[in-house]
Amino acid sequence: MFSLENFDIKLNTDIIGRNFIYTDEIDSTNSFLLNKSNKFSVDGTVLLAEKQEKGHGRNKKVWYSTRGYNLTFSILLTNKKYLEKNFNILNFAASLAVANAIENIYQLKTELKWPNDVLVNGKKIAGILMESVSRGNKIERLVIGVGINVNQILFQGNFNITPTSIKLELNETVERERVLAEYLNNFEEVLAKFEASPAEVLKDWKAKCGLLGEKISITDGEKTKYGVFDDIDEEGFLLLKNKGKIEKIYYGDVNI
Repeated sequence: MFSLENFDIKLNTDIIGRNFIYTDEIDSTNSFLLNKSNKFSVDGTVLLAEKQEKGHGRNKKVWYSTRGYNLTFSILLTNKKYLEKNFNILNFAASLAVANAIENIYQLKTELKWPNDVLVNGKKIAGILMESVSRGNKIERLVIGVGINVNQILFQGNFNITPTSIKLELNETVERERVLAEYLNNFEEVLAKFEASPAEVLKDWKAKCGLLGEKISITDGEKTKYGVFDDIDEEGFLLLKNKGKIEKIYYGDVNI
């Protein structure tokens, strides 16, 4: 079982995770926090669920997670100082914080894959899903869903990228409370950097992206494009170079 006391001792944030909700099972942590009728509006609220019946990643891909082995949670952001800026960079902030946390505690070398995956030894160890609710042109609330494979060693299904976990990489059982607290501590630090300069967050993210400058394919549905991963623009979109021309890519799965 997840120890709330053990987690709280390790949490050093001012805002993120100070309003903490733990549940055994829920449809989706993202959907729950996005729904205003559930009456959770405190900025930085974190909802952790041991099991999600409808947990998913981008494009509604199912995210499988064995109960009690991993971390599947969402962070609610309602402060306008985050929502009025280039909020798309928050997606990069969230994955960067995962990489920082894993490297800080376990010295595992991480790599970031556009737009929202965290890899260790070329295998996926975590993913991010950012969703929002808008009124008119203004975002009212934004939720960042995070899935980190911690102690799971067997994974069902077919995957574009082979999954792994911290336990598989270390060959030892890992304390989930420590991982979550370290992640939230790092996320709040990256948020502060985002508030000061979103460009600095992108710079840090790109430093951990091994595909920059590589020949890649990008698949979106049934369409596949090829070229060189030239850069990421200030809004977080991928710039694909092909035959001397640059195309901005908004969505897609990237592969070498």
